[in-house]
Amino acid sequence: MKRNIEIKKGSALKALGKLLGYMAHYYKWELTLVVFCIIVNAVAGISSSVFLEKLVDEVITPGLSLGFDAVKSKLAVMVGIMGGIYTFGLICSLVYTQIMAIVTQGFLKHVRTDMFDRMQTFPIKYFDTHTHGDIMSYFTNDTDAIRQLISQSLPQTTLSLASIITLLFVMLNSSVYLTLVVLAGVGVMFVFTKIIGGRSAKFFIRQQNSIARTEGFAEEMLHGQKVIKVFCHEEAAKRDFAKVNGQLFSDMDKANKYGNILMPTIGNIGHVLFVVVAIVGGALVLGGVRNVTLSEGVTDIISMGVIIAFLNMSRQFTLNFSQISMQINSVVMAIAGSARIFEFLANEPEQDEGYVTLVNARIDDEGNITECEERTGRWAWRHPHKADGTVTYTELKGDIQMYDVDFGYVPEKLVLHDVTLYAKPGQKIAFVGATGAGKTTITNLINRFYDIEDGKIRYDGINITKIRKSDLRRSLGIVLQDTNLFTGTIMDNIRYGKLDATDEECIAAATLAGAHDFITRLPEGYNTMLTGDGSNLSQGQKQLLSIARAAVADPPVLILDEATSSIDTRTEYLVQRGMDRLMEGRTVFVIAHRLSTIQNSDAIMVLDHGRIIERGSHDELIAKKGQYYQLYTGAFELE
Repeated sequence: MKRNIEIKKGSALKALGKLLGYMAHYYKWELTLVVFCIIVNAVAGISSSVFLEKLVDEVITPGLSLGFDAVKSKLAVMVGIMGGIYTFGLICSLVYTQIMAIVTQGFLKHVRTDMFDRMQTFPIKYFDTHTHGDIMSYFTNDTDAIRQLISQSLPQTTLSLASIITLLFVMLNSSVYLTLVVLAGVGVMFVFTKIIGGRSAKFFIRQQNSIARTEGFAEEMLHGQKVIKVFCHEEAAKRDFAKVNGQLFSDMDKANKYGNILMPTIGNIGHVLFVVVAIVGGALVLGGVRNVTLSEGVTDIISMGVIIAFLNMSRQFTLNFSQISMQINSVVMAIAGSARIFEFLANEPEQDEGYVTLVNARIDDEGNITECEERTGRWAWRHPHKADGTVTYTELKGDIQMYDVDFGYVPEKLVLHDVTLYAKPGQKIAFVGATGAGKTTITNLINRFYDIEDGKIRYDGINITKIRKSDLRRSLGIVLQDTNLFTGTIMDNIRYGKLDATDEECIAAATLAGAHDFITRLPEGYNTMLTGDGSNLSQGQKQLLSIARAAVADPPVLILDEATSSIDTRTEYLVQRGMDRLMEGRTVFVIAHRLSTIQNSDAIMVLDHGRIIERGSHDELIAKKGQYYQLYTGAFELE
């Protein structure tokens, strides 16, 4: 299970800075234009307070003593200027909101693409140790938290900060004394924000982790519905989910409880501050105190226009501060989400030091190998030698040998001990043993899903650690017990084994596998759409498609992992015929569930607790009357 992400102050700023840097990498000029438009919009919004001050002090207070024409002229100029400012501000507002819509969706596209691309590089071990629901939470919940930050919190916070800074300059220019009164009130707001917002942030981070756990649990239960119903585990599943969901509720309740307290608190402090500014300003004007000397050479001129403007500016100041306070929770959730995403992206990719590659080849009668671009149906290992700079070619035949192999999924516990086996080209090697004996583990080592602790594995005489993993796996065909089909047509699913395969090649592969007959009986044939992992097909039909998918790749080596264990005997006969045709002329490793399917194997390996305890042909092992004999005659149960 994924560990919780706890965000400390330093790491929070680091995560936020990394996120902003990540955005700037893709949208540097767009964000620059957005900041400019936001600043213009903030200045335009504040200009109304300056307009009020000028209107009161220069027009209303002097009144008609200026003369009607002068008043009309001044009003026309002021209205014209304000109209121009507001129009420009409105244009800037429209520009930055449209740009941010593009930036938000575009950036999330980049984030999801980067995560998905990175995920494709992870080793199998990562997926063995993380629930699918938790991984999905990165693509859904965490990216949605970032979406809220980019689309709402960042623009609003930037606008509020720009407004506060602009207001501060205007207020200081109007009245230093009243500015100090406003700042004192804002200081009180800041203290409450820090106390309440800090506690709220802690629970919003916990909420982010709880959502991932809940989604992981739900995904696991969804995947295991058949097992839950078979064992009548519905009530226990409900109780388990209630526990996980209850923790999520507790974290969300506490997070929102503090979050909901913050806004009313800040709002009421703003109301009190408005009254205090009105009282102090009014007292100064009514008391006849028009000039307040703050220091030598600095005089505060307090007029009725200043008081009215200040009341409006104090309201704007506190509202902008409140807006910033409101964004704290979104920012914290985005920081938690981005921290999880950056940790996801920081996972080590699967290491591959291989330099031997698989190439198309032409091979003449004398065995000389020539590399070529076009597909010839024959392959060779291209082996560059670093010592002298030469390149040698080895024909791909499917000769696999394991020498004294030890392996453990964790270093302190080995699951394979001193395994040695030989598979010559065209041979069929079968593995027999109880669950956990190490059968699947051996095949996982051949395709390098995991690397061995000790010993050697050679492929056509080449140490497989020297072979590039993608080329190694391209030379192997695998048919698993649990088939995985993807949303798409039957043709698409067969072509998955070889993306550049023609329709004719796919049909030939389906025919070889014995799937062509049932496919042509479907209403839309090869264009039949599969959804839900092929839920509209029987288990046997899905297995035949899995065989066809392996066949279209035309690999020289096949791994069949208990491919017929979950189907009935009649369907097994059809599937077995398809596999027999597929196995012709190839090196094959078979993990056997039913011993009747492996009697014609060239060699049968009997495993017990990670060791090969018997080996030989079916007849040889029956003659020995050892464990294989007991398994075959029913004296011993395989599972």
